[in-house]
Amino acid sequence: MAQPGTKYGLPFPVLARSAFGTWGANIPAMLRGLVACGLGINVFLGDEALKTFVIAVWPSYEYFGHNWTFLGLSTPSWLTFGLCLSIHVIIIYYGMEAVKKFANWAAPIVLIMTTALLVWLAVKAKGLGSMLYKPSKFETFHEFWVIFVPSLTIGFWSTLALNIPDFTRFGRSQRDQMLGQSLGLPLTMLIFSSMVVIITSTAQDVLVNGTGNLWDPVYLLSVITSPSHAFFSTPIRIIIAIISLLGMLIVTVSVNIAANVVSPANDFANLSPRYISFKTGGLIICILSVVIMPWKLLSSSEEYVFAWLIGYSALLGPIADIIIGDYYLLRRQTLEIFELYCDTYPLYTNRAMNWISMFALVIGIAPNMPGFIRSLQLNQNREKTFFDHIYIYAWFVGLFLAGFIYVITMLIHKRVNFNRIRCHFLNK
Repeated sequence: MAQPGTKYGLPFPVLARSAFGTWGANIPAMLRGLVACGLGINVFLGDEALKTFVIAVWPSYEYFGHNWTFLGLSTPSWLTFGLCLSIHVIIIYYGMEAVKKFANWAAPIVLIMTTALLVWLAVKAKGLGSMLYKPSKFETFHEFWVIFVPSLTIGFWSTLALNIPDFTRFGRSQRDQMLGQSLGLPLTMLIFSSMVVIITSTAQDVLVNGTGNLWDPVYLLSVITSPSHAFFSTPIRIIIAIISLLGMLIVTVSVNIAANVVSPANDFANLSPRYISFKTGGLIICILSVVIMPWKLLSSSEEYVFAWLIGYSALLGPIADIIIGDYYLLRRQTLEIFELYCDTYPLYTNRAMNWISMFALVIGIAPNMPGFIRSLQLNQNREKTFFDHIYIYAWFVGLFLAGFIYVITMLIHKRVNFNRIRCHFLNK
């Protein structure tokens, strides 16, 4: 997906036209855009971080509004949620340049703060923590594999993987974009994941009476800055709480805008470029991020993982392989740029929509639908069926099935059309 972005300078919505048609490309663009309503999930996490640290400095804020709730969210949470969302709106308003500048200085700050927390906990624990030396709780590899579930990690990255042309189109060469992705994605994720594991391990030893999710930075920092543990004096505790709050907001906003605003805003703008700009598309996403009520999705890990992460990977896998198969196998990495902006492109579409790609998309999604519907039941004790096992690997199932159907059907269709045209000229 990244290669054509750099080679032709195309964003995802335009690249999708090669397989889906100029109007048909709106469907995968919309599916990707709706998935980016996950913006609300990260905004809610930022909201909880902000609320936690405000309460640490101003304890009575927790009871502001006298326990009044709306749609399952308390008054303090609504206020901090609105503030976090407003920060996103301001950056979106100033456009892509503001996004780039914000991301450039956000990453180093996050790394410095995470390192500082890791070093402090390691010194307090006098090592890397006892958790790293405990034996595995999984007796068989199958038990581990079911928990690990490849689709969890792939589902998490499937949004950026699909929209990576939106970023690689700014690359100066294929070497640059490949090097940037190799160093910027797997390496940084490995480093930060390792740091989180060590932080959790050391926190278990330092916070002997600590209960809850120590892997959650919001919870962990709230415990560390709590007066009950007396790690620091009151002035130092308040300073750390403020710095931690700023760090959490920077993390939330920088990651959220890059992953859940830039590409989806382009997707919505592609629907009607005359009326929807990047800014307007970003505002649409902000509104939808509230509509999905992210606090409901995060109410349980089952709902977040099986209903959200794997659910949207079931949509994005088929789209990705249809475009990949079209570009690499059918077009042999060659596109006619001018024709991507014509309603008559490609020649085998009807009314600027390739019905073969639509058919392949439906076939790729269909096997995962029963598993998705059953996952909404959130009943861990329900009997597993064949479709439940398929759904765990939703991204892989949709990817290979849709890609195979699309490429084979397109080859047959093009062959039939070629013979029809050949017979037409021979008869003349």
